[in-house]
Amino acid sequence: MKRLATRTELELRRLAAIEAAVAALGDEDLLDFADIFAGGDPTPLRAMAEEQMRRRGIRL
Repeated sequence: MKRLATRTELELRRLAAIEAAVAALGDEDLLDFADIFAGGDPTPLRAMAEEQMRRRGIRL
């Protein structure tokens, strides 16, 4: 049980770091990042990029 809790905590920290990295991108870099994931099936990274773009009022 403790191992699962430790793993879950590490995964949550990793996810938070990824979200922070996407949020820290400049507008042009965010647009480039979003463009990479614009085609194809929706992904969590695409959703993160789209959310940041909405917050900033920018779009592809």
